[in-house]
Amino acid sequence: MTTSSEANAEKHADSELTVARVLRSPKLLTRECLAGVITALALIPEVISFSVIAGVDPKVSLIASVVLALTLSLLGGRPAMVTAAAGSVALVIGPMVRAHGVEYIMPAVLMGGVIQILFGLAGLARMMRYIPRSVMLGFVNALGVLIFFAQVPHVWGESLPVWLLFALTLAIVLLLPRVLKSVPSPLVAIVVITAIAIFCGLHVPNVGDEGPMQAGLPGLNQLAVPLNLATLQIVWPTALSIALVGIMESLLTAKLVDDLTDTPSSKRRECWGLGIGNILAGFYGGIAGCAMIGQTIVNVELGKARTRISTVAAALVLLLLVTGLSALMAQIPMVVLAGIMMIVALKTVNWHSLQPVTLKRIPLSETAIMALTVAMTVWTGNLAIGVVSGVIFAILLFARRVAHVIHAERQLSADGESVRYIVRGPLFFGSSNDLFEHFDYAHDPQNVTIDLTHAQIWDASSVAALDAIENRYQRYNARVTIIGLDTRSSDFHRRLSGTL
Repeated sequence: MTTSSEANAEKHADSELTVARVLRSPKLLTRECLAGVITALALIPEVISFSVIAGVDPKVSLIASVVLALTLSLLGGRPAMVTAAAGSVALVIGPMVRAHGVEYIMPAVLMGGVIQILFGLAGLARMMRYIPRSVMLGFVNALGVLIFFAQVPHVWGESLPVWLLFALTLAIVLLLPRVLKSVPSPLVAIVVITAIAIFCGLHVPNVGDEGPMQAGLPGLNQLAVPLNLATLQIVWPTALSIALVGIMESLLTAKLVDDLTDTPSSKRRECWGLGIGNILAGFYGGIAGCAMIGQTIVNVELGKARTRISTVAAALVLLLLVTGLSALMAQIPMVVLAGIMMIVALKTVNWHSLQPVTLKRIPLSETAIMALTVAMTVWTGNLAIGVVSGVIFAILLFARRVAHVIHAERQLSADGESVRYIVRGPLFFGSSNDLFEHFDYAHDPQNVTIDLTHAQIWDASSVAALDAIENRYQRYNARVTIIGLDTRSSDFHRRLSGTL
């Protein structure tokens, strides 16, 4: 039995894995490659389903996924993270395709890729640090819900053979690792269940039922619409959505993998790498993509992959399946892939955040933010909408909380000729209005001092509030002196005071 110290040592060793070290170790190389194999197999049904949402040929999405996985394996900022044609991107492309046609996908994808490159080069990826932990938990839990319920139709209401294969899938994936750790249990499940279905002649839904699986590669795409202002007006909203949704989902997934593997990633590199990947996918494949958290969990958690070798292997295996083994791939029962993804969904959910003990300890506002993120994501099926809703709600709650932390202590001099207000707390647009209410304008003497030693001016609203306080005192012929400002706040106040 593995001790906790041995487990910690193994986890530490995994966190320091490099491509060079993996290539020198047959055991590690085998682990990375096998993880890539099960990841490629897990990609197939989801990518095909997303192609239906986007309104494109499944082959287009599969080839785009190969291009994206290979490109991000080389250029991405997060090793072992799987990037492919994703459902969140398909959701924003679909309406444009239905309204204007598939020929507008390519310019929208190319423009979206350029935006992502500019986003990365400008260093805007660091803005992701402002996403609160409660939103991150909501993002993770919502993904678990979406992944799980997306698999339910492949099992619920199906025949008895499907249920038996489903039960066998769960048994293999959950129990096999207790006796055999050298081979990923999901890969064993796929091979065993597919073999049973073929040799027993079971008529169960398979991958081939999800879309045509013709062998061969498509050619390079060519622009089918003119690059003019009319095209730009059609594609720019979709291009912007592709860019932002892709960046958001990729960076949040990268943060999740950082936590799972105890290793850092370059969010800036991930942004411009994703942009290049989408541009290449636009020319050869057609549809855009981003990180796929379900398949990433398969790769990192079930397959124990830690390097770029795993995602290169996934891309090459997917390419082989699409081009040369499409007939065999088409015979994989959907139920085995659904069973694996259900287990992935359960592993994705942060169950600790949902325990009654945890919910009792954390503030109600944090739980509300997490719940709103989950609700909006599940309701819309769009991760970006869920995360943005959670962030906006968190900002409003934060602004409301800090707006009332301003304190102004009134100190009247012994002779009653002057008064001093010691202000404590942050001065910004949310708290400035409260500051105005802390002064006794009608009863204060003519010499008023506002001490801001324990406060800072954060924005123009605070300067405007201080000007309003001075103007109010002038009605009572009182003179206001502001002291205690630090250098930055003093310069800011001097530059804007009297001009707002």
